[in-house]
Amino acid sequence: MIPGARGCTPQACTFRDHFAELRSLGVDHLFGLSTQTQDYQREAADRLHLPFPLLSDQELKLAEALGLPAFEAAGIRLLKRLTMVIRQGRISHVFYPVFPPDRSAADVVAWLGSRHRG
Repeated sequence: MIPGARGCTPQACTFRDHFAELRSLGVDHLFGLSTQTQDYQREAADRLHLPFPLLSDQELKLAEALGLPAFEAAGIRLLKRLTMVIRQGRISHVFYPVFPPDRSAADVVAWLGSRHRG
C-alpha cells in the first residue's frame, strides 16, 4: 500500500516460485532485503510462505555502504527493487531496475543459465 513500493511482494513471490530452479543453478543462499523492521519481515516471510529469509536494514547501514538506490514515501526511506548476485563475497552482477517485478527471478534464472551453458 506504500506509493512507489508496489511490486515488492510479486518480486519476493517470484523468487519463492523459482527457488528450486535457482538452487539447481548453484544458488546457495537467497535473501530479501528491505528497510522495514525484523518483525515485519518475519511476518511477511511467513505470510508469503517464502523459503528464504527477509532481512531488515532498518538503520540503512548496508544501503548506505553500498549506495543502494532508495526513495522516500510517507516519511519512510525504502529501497528500490534490485537483485544482486554475490559470489565469494563480491557483487558480481546487479539487476537494476527490476521491471516487471514478477519476472525478476525468471530474469536471474535466465542469466545464471547462460553462465552455466557458456
